[in-house]
Amino acid sequence: MEVVVGQLFTGLSLGSILLLAALGLSLTFGQMGVINMAHGEFIMAGCYTTYVVEQVVHSTGAALLVSLVAGFVVGGVLGAILEAGLIRWMYDRPLDTLLVTFGVGLVLQQAARNIFGAPAKNVVAPDWLTGGLSIAGTVVPKTRIFIMVLAVVAVVILAAVLKLTPLGRRIRAVVQNRSLAETSGISSRVIDLSTFFIGSGLAAVAGVALTLIGSTSPTIGQSYLVDAFLVVVIGGLGQIKGTVIAAFALGLVNSFTEYATTASVAKVIVFLVIVVFLQVRPQGLFTVRTRSLA
Repeated sequence: MEVVVGQLFTGLSLGSILLLAALGLSLTFGQMGVINMAHGEFIMAGCYTTYVVEQVVHSTGAALLVSLVAGFVVGGVLGAILEAGLIRWMYDRPLDTLLVTFGVGLVLQQAARNIFGAPAKNVVAPDWLTGGLSIAGTVVPKTRIFIMVLAVVAVVILAAVLKLTPLGRRIRAVVQNRSLAETSGISSRVIDLSTFFIGSGLAAVAGVALTLIGSTSPTIGQSYLVDAFLVVVIGGLGQIKGTVIAAFALGLVNSFTEYATTASVAKVIVFLVIVVFLQVRPQGLFTVRTRSLA
């Protein structure tokens, strides 16, 4: 029983990390159709923002909270610059966005090496997140619990923004039918920029969370980029609820499979499961209904 509980929390923890990494992609890729290969570097930006804030704010507890806000802003600004400078000209050429953002990602990686150096940087977790809690005989690190809570809060806030605010309604209108939204007086340029800001900011928040479980390096975002894309595709493009279900499902499958086999074998099995699932349901768990669909 303890083993099952332990693997359950491991899977939920991994799912939370995948969810945070994929949440921003569900906007920029799932809803806007931009294949943003620099998404991993926005995650990296959140990691290094946390490192910088910790050097300035000597209280680790306050530094973490400040980093969540600062990371969101830094990631959002980087995303907005990318959208305004390059992506805005390529919305009808998704493969070009892949190549361009891949190059931007390499530039950001090199910039991080030039500024912070190639060696990994460590961030100290606040005192209130040290140790663990005993749940059903299994000790769960407080940092993992914090990441799970952060993932849930991020989903709730994003869902509330999309469902309840004028900005969210405009985003959904542009996604469903851009031409009709523009004729209704909605500026698609403002919405595109705002959506990219939010999606990139959420990626940076994922980076802040990652500093609690490992060191920071210029390539840290690449470790989660492919999995984040898989989560968005499996959940259904542009579907927040699908992203949530897919992230936790992949986390649980990976956790129990890895326990029964090895990390490498588990990775192969998870990919095979994904391939089979997409053969059966290529559109993902949920689909976006738009006026343009027949």
